[in-house]
Amino acid sequence: MENAQTALWLVVFLIALALAFDFMNGFHDAANSIATVVSTGVLRPTTAVVFAAAFNLIAILIFHLSVAATVGKGIVQPGVVDTHVVFGALIGAITWNVVTWYYGIPSSSSHALIGGIVGAVMAKSGAGALIGAGIWKTVLWIFLSPLMGFVLGSLIMVLVSQLFRRATPSRIDRWFRRLQLVSAGAYSLGHGGNDAQKTIGIIWMLLIAAGMTLPGDKAPPNWVILSCYLAIGMGTMFGGWRIVKTMGQRITKLKPVHGFCAETGGALTLFLASALGIPVSTTHTITGAIVGVGSTQRASAVRWGVAGNIVWAWIFTIPASAFVAGIAYWVSLQIF
Repeated sequence: MENAQTALWLVVFLIALALAFDFMNGFHDAANSIATVVSTGVLRPTTAVVFAAAFNLIAILIFHLSVAATVGKGIVQPGVVDTHVVFGALIGAITWNVVTWYYGIPSSSSHALIGGIVGAVMAKSGAGALIGAGIWKTVLWIFLSPLMGFVLGSLIMVLVSQLFRRATPSRIDRWFRRLQLVSAGAYSLGHGGNDAQKTIGIIWMLLIAAGMTLPGDKAPPNWVILSCYLAIGMGTMFGGWRIVKTMGQRITKLKPVHGFCAETGGALTLFLASALGIPVSTTHTITGAIVGVGSTQRASAVRWGVAGNIVWAWIFTIPASAFVAGIAYWVSLQIF
């Protein structure tokens, strides 16, 4: 009886830790949703975070749980996950998020979580316990999501430039101040729809391992879904202002028309990835779109040194979080 109670409290603790990660994900990635709309002056920062958080929550009504299914069932072989693996994965992801937030580096919370899962699983059972198709699909989209953001952002920018080539700058600014509200809302929908589901997936994974839900269930309990969307929305409301500055000001200078094109390109990429059940990085996606929009003006409009530093953070995210997760897994064996 005592062991059963201890196991239950451990599961409750890990669910709370997962929701803390989800909150931090929203906090860390708020910049992805609001950096452009804040830096162009369309919305004040406090209004922008409430606006983005609202659309994070609305996403619960729009997106299927395809991404959650990939994280919960498509990365690790059945029967491998236990509470120690989940603890290691979450500590690895949270540690990397804290480090990159502190230094204002827009890294991927998504890939930090995937790296955490990989590191903890390998510490327990080796690479053979991972599902290759799920891992490689995720790795492939590390490169595809910013590339698609870049291509779509730049193409939309070129199309808009042609359509409005005879319009005065003041008219363009007036139109796109309104339209950027639409694009920012769409991007926040994509952010909530993809990122909240990653935490849903890891809690689902935990509940299956604890025998509290069946592996064959098509969806986790409703309270898991609702709590994860609420946590990421609350995190977005608090915002990560260090990263807002990097995304909205340091990569390239943005006007409302540029923000609209970047957000629209990024949103389309996120909608496609979520429909395919792929846990992508909203950070990678919007960064690629911002760089794409900036490069259509002229190559020198993009501060490539800043963009290069961000790319290095992307490269290190999975191995760094995996390394910390592996250590956390071994530590948890001694604690729990």
